[in-house]
Amino acid sequence: MGRTPKTDDDAVHHRIAVLRAERGASRKDLAEAVGVHPQTIGYLERGEYSPSLVLALRIARFFDLPVEAVFSLDPLPPLSSEVYGRTAR
Repeated sequence: MGRTPKTDDDAVHHRIAVLRAERGASRKDLAEAVGVHPQTIGYLERGEYSPSLVLALRIARFFDLPVEAVFSLDPLPPLSSEVYGRTAR
């Protein structure tokens, strides 16, 4: 599968938790759909684990989004700023 990021430069940023909440999916739902243990989804969401390419693609497919909409090597801006052009107060 993946590995634990060693540095901040090694981290994979994502929107898994936001997308799960938006779709009303539990960690268990996502885990079953992509073939991993629910604990793995927790590790991913907390940034304790970087997904393999296969897992990242499966997760993107689950959300019916391109992989770059879910994962990034750079921090992802809040969805509110992307969708509505708003910035944090």
